[in-house]
Amino acid sequence: MRKLQILLTLIAIAGCTGLGSLNAAAATKSKVSLAAEKATPLTTDELFRLYANRSWLWKDGAGYFPSKQRRFIAATGQGRKSSYGDGIWFLTSPGKLCFRATWYAKSGSAPALTCFSHREKNGVIYQKREPNGEWYVFRNRPTRAGDEYRKLRRGDYVSSKLKRIKAKLSAAG
Repeated sequence: MRKLQILLTLIAIAGCTGLGSLNAAAATKSKVSLAAEKATPLTTDELFRLYANRSWLWKDGAGYFPSKQRRFIAATGQGRKSSYGDGIWFLTSPGKLCFRATWYAKSGSAPALTCFSHREKNGVIYQKREPNGEWYVFRNRPTRAGDEYRKLRRGDYVSSKLKRIKAKLSAAG
C-alpha cells in the first residue's frame, strides 16, 4: 500500500511539473514540425550559398551577410527605436546559421547571439529560431510569394540605414 501511495504521489508531481504532458505535447505537434523533424539538416555549403552576400529583409530593418570576413551588420527600427548590430555570422553543423553581434541603441549596447536551424526534404526548406522556436516552411517547392526565403535579397540593403542610425546615436550621445 505504501509503494502505491508513493507511486501516485510521483505521478501527481510529474503532472504538476509538466512531465506528464510530454505525450500530449508530442500528439499536438504541427504537421510542419513533424515534417521538419524527418528532414535532413542543410550542409554548411548549402547554408553558405543561401545566405552569403545577401540581405535578409525584416519587418522594420534587415541583416546583411557579406562573405568577406563573415561580418554581420543589421539595422532595424525607426526614429527613437532605431538600433544597429555589428558582428560576425557563422555556420555550424548540422544546419545552423548564427550571428553574434553587439547591438547599439539610444539606451546603450548589448551583445546577442541568434541562431536558426535549417532542414530540407523534397526541395522544401524548414527553419526555426533556436533554441525554442517553432519550425516553419522557409521555402516551399515551388517557391511561393509569402515564403520567408523571398526576403533574402542579393546585395547590401543595410549599410546606408546603419550609417544614418550610427550618426543619430553619435549625435545624441
